[in-house]
Amino acid sequence: MDTVHTLFHFMARPHPPTYGRTSMFRPRLIIAGLNGGTGKTITSLGTTRAWIRKGLAVKPFKKGPDYIDAKWLGLAARCPATNLDPYLLPQDMLRALFRTSVEPYAGALIEGNRGLFDGKDLSGSCSTAELARILRTPVVLAMDCTKMTRTAAAIVSGIAGFEPDIHIAGVILNRTANDRHRAMLRQTIEHYTGIPVLGALPKMRTNPIPERHMGLISDQEYTPEDDPLETVADLISEHCDVDALWQIACTAPAVPDAPPLWDMVPKAPGDEPPVRIGYVRDAALWFYYEENLQALRHAGAELIELSLLSPDPWPALDALYLGGGFPETLAERIAENTPIRDHIRHLADSGLPIYAECGGFMVLSRSLVYKGCEYPMTGVFPVSTHLCDRPQGLGYIDATVTLENPYHPAGSVIKGHEFHYSKCVVDAGAQPAFGLRMDRGFGMVADCDGLIRNNVFASYTHLFALGEPHWAVNMVLAARRHRSEMRGADHLVPPAPGRS
Repeated sequence: MDTVHTLFHFMARPHPPTYGRTSMFRPRLIIAGLNGGTGKTITSLGTTRAWIRKGLAVKPFKKGPDYIDAKWLGLAARCPATNLDPYLLPQDMLRALFRTSVEPYAGALIEGNRGLFDGKDLSGSCSTAELARILRTPVVLAMDCTKMTRTAAAIVSGIAGFEPDIHIAGVILNRTANDRHRAMLRQTIEHYTGIPVLGALPKMRTNPIPERHMGLISDQEYTPEDDPLETVADLISEHCDVDALWQIACTAPAVPDAPPLWDMVPKAPGDEPPVRIGYVRDAALWFYYEENLQALRHAGAELIELSLLSPDPWPALDALYLGGGFPETLAERIAENTPIRDHIRHLADSGLPIYAECGGFMVLSRSLVYKGCEYPMTGVFPVSTHLCDRPQGLGYIDATVTLENPYHPAGSVIKGHEFHYSKCVVDAGAQPAFGLRMDRGFGMVADCDGLIRNNVFASYTHLFALGEPHWAVNMVLAARRHRSEMRGADHLVPPAPGRS
């Protein structure tokens, strides 16, 4: 244990930048599962917070497209989480994102998604295992052991031998019944596989972080004094060897070399003052990849945080970005905020560049139907969205851009993801323009997505800006054009009513 404590003491300190040197060592660990729901999220959250409580500066990462789990990981680590996705990013960009993100920290915890080897094809491309290979990171497997004993050893043995270049460094058992069950599992797994069991979690009567239709319930629904992450950290600290987990993380080899991330990302050409791009971040809309916001700043934008729920009027803007979220749970409050709804419709009519994703698109619809009630939205598009009991679109997308628009070149193919329980219903007699043909995925209507009107683009598709580097640049260029047009007309886009 003295060696472990020495490692804790040394690695707790943030490290100075190392760009220009090829070798950079950071402890890191991937927590993966056999499938969704095996306990990897609870294990990841609890381990991250437990390490933080030991004084370690840990950077959290989430494999794959995800907003809610990533937000909880960020809260557990008390610093924002970063998403790592081999589908949305080429490998050189993925390595650069990881290296740049982890450099100021003592180490990293990466939460996998789905099953360890589950990818998009026969070879398992874009899986958590592929990410482990790209980043040369040891894997700890979280597995549900309900009504299982000796068979668990066979499963672990098969996992360890399935792709020999993946290092399965340990196992954490979940949903164990009692001490006898835990002892049998530990003995058989370690005897037959030689892989250490690093913890055994009991069955929990209730999930400390409840779930709803899109995964874990948002942190927005908890008060600061009601911190379930402390409960989760207590659980992991009691039933898992968090010192041994860190020691395994310390066995990771040097982080793969890569250039500084933002040297790889383009900026808008020319030397103009930053454009003012508003983005709504409140309890209704908060699904934003931080890298998307950083990409806009890097391209030449000043970002202005806004709210759909506050009565405060908005300042003058050059463009508007509406991310995803849960507008359905706050539809009544959005509907009641008539001045802001009217203002958004006026901005769209005036030609303001507006880019909306999923929940943001729902706000731009005529109405939102949720639990039998219909709520008026902004009416930018002649469609309504209806919440359903089952997902209406789930997974990665490939889409061909079929119409000219300010953000994506016509004829190009973009990658993204969708996850929505709402469906889009076009108003009777309306013929809105769709700018995306879904080559993979569901979209809005009949394999189409990306509603276009004036300078507004709204889709169910979420983008990861680093994988589509043209997007932020084009958003800034569209904002510049609009600013120039407004100055030529001798006025700015007017602020919301009530603001001088």
